[in-house]
Amino acid sequence: MKFTPLLSLFIILFYSTVSLAKGTYQTPESFISQALQTPKAKAKIFWLDDDAQKVIENILAHKFNKMRIRYWQKNNETVWVLNEIGKESPITVGIHVKNKQIVQTKVLIYRESRGDEVRHTFFTDQFKSAMLNNDLTLDKHIDGITGATLSVRALTKLSRIALWLDARIQSKG
Repeated sequence: MKFTPLLSLFIILFYSTVSLAKGTYQTPESFISQALQTPKAKAKIFWLDDDAQKVIENILAHKFNKMRIRYWQKNNETVWVLNEIGKESPITVGIHVKNKQIVQTKVLIYRESRGDEVRHTFFTDQFKSAMLNNDLTLDKHIDGITGATLSVRALTKLSRIALWLDARIQSKG
């Protein structure tokens, strides 16, 4: 089978685009330090009881097989580094919460071959100031991105979980 120059160019462009979607955009440690404005924040542990497990599984719409979640806290601010599957691979997201609302949502590590548009600020800025309603939904609409539906859903779910966890932490005082 002979490859024409045009077909060869298409193949090169296709595979380079697919490989570009994956990447580490910021380390979790750097995100945590930036969010809490401290060089070395110490992790805390949120132990999941049965109720917490059920709430998280309800938000995710699938099993969550963890017993604990690490978080970082400074006064009334928390930072969560959470993972959720997009289509096939985990997306690592940093979420900074202060006064029961999102300060920043950032894609830290993206492992999918497509849908990495969710890493851009034009998308993640939509989460700023979002709060959690009583029914565990966000109080603001998040616009989707064509071709990144599962990644959009993953970030939205993780934001809801971070807000719910933050409320639990803050209520324990």
